[in-house]
Order: sequence, then C-alpha cells, then structure tokens
Amino acid sequence: MDIKYYGHSAFQITTQEGLKILIDPFISGNEKCLTPVELINPDVILITHGHSDHFGDAMEIANNSSALIIGTHEIANFIQKQGLEAIGMNIGGTVSINDLVNISMVDAKHTSSLDFTENAEVGGSAIGYIITLENGKKIYFAGDTGLFGDMKTVIGDIYKPDIALLPIGDRFTMGPEDAAIAAKWLNVRIVIPMHYNTFDAIAQDPELFADMVSEKAAGTYTVILDPGETYSEE
Repeated sequence: MDIKYYGHSAFQITTQEGLKILIDPFISGNEKCLTPVELINPDVILITHGHSDHFGDAMEIANNSSALIIGTHEIANFIQKQGLEAIGMNIGGTVSINDLVNISMVDAKHTSSLDFTENAEVGGSAIGYIITLENGKKIYFAGDTGLFGDMKTVIGDIYKPDIALLPIGDRFTMGPEDAAIAAKWLNVRIVIPMHYNTFDAIAQDPELFADMVSEKAAGTYTVILDPGETYSEE
C-alpha cells in the first residue's frame, strides 16, 4: 500500500491490488504540487466537500481517466449533471469498490459549498472517509475539520483506523495542538499531517506537530511528507 502526497490535502492511495484512490485533487491551482494533472490516472476519486481547494481538478481528471467520483449526494448530483460518473452517499454509509475496498463516509465539522460555481451551489455536508483496504487496514482521511468528539467515540472506538490523515493548518481547520489531541483519541499507529503551508494563512511547522503527537499520543508515529513523497507499507 502506498500513500502519495500531492500537497495541501491531495493524496493518492494505491492498494495492494493496484486500485488507485485519489482524494481531494487540488492539483493545477496548487503551487506545492509537482505533478501535472495529465499524469494523474486514478480509478476512484473521493471528494470531502465542495470548496475549490478540495474539489479541485476532479472533473478534468475523471474525464481523462474515466475514474468514478464519490462524494455527498449533492456533489454527486452536480457531477452527474456535467455528464460524469459519480456515486452519492452520506454520513454512516459505505460503498464497496470491486468488492475489495470499502469506502465509509463519516462526519467532519466544516462548511461545504461549490464555491467555484457562479452561485456557490450547495455541496451538502463536509465529510471524512474511512477507507478499508483489501487486507483490512483502515485509513481515516479527516478532510477539513475542527476537533470533535466523534473522533474518539465513533471514528476511534468503532472504526479503529490504523492511519490518520489530519489537517493541521489552523484558521480553517484544526491547528497542530487540536490535531495532536485527535491523534490521541483516534489511537492510530501513523498520523500524516496535511492542509498546511499551501498559503500564508495556514503556515505551520509539521515538526512541532510531530513533537505534540509524541507528547500526547503515545504509540503514534508522525510521518511528514513533502509534496511528491510517498509513504509505503505492506
């Protein structure tokens, strides 16, 4: 399993069986991303909410690759109207990809609108995902969110993820200290910070976040990825 970071909150997960899952593909507008849109060829695209720095290049990439897009009911409806294939779901639901990988939708505390459209159309709720891989490992992608109790009582206690991808930028999401508390509540083996240093407003030092995780979440290791880098494990 590989987790490749494209910068901001954009990642591609490649599973053991080679399924490529792209998440929040903010690529062409992201100065931190080193990979051209044309070279990204996923099987599935997950969108957490409608803001342009997360919806990003989803439709162009889907058009180029024939990838299936998954998002909230409202986002899926919008994409289907553009002539692309999309599956809508909602919080608490799960869809299976090729009967191998399960995608579950969980809550996030944030706003969501399609802010790149003329009338900023409704995007439904902001959400996160639990991705259950072929070998049973679980990756929690938090999306844009503040700290909230379900990270412990639902996501941590019930879903029990192994790896968490958490925003640390502050202002629009959790800052490093709250994200370190989230890592403790989630009780994950690995935490990967995201949604920081793309813009001045979300400038953070990920090493300080790693120190906070070491202090607050014993047994959790922080993996800091630069754009273009990949974290791999069996």
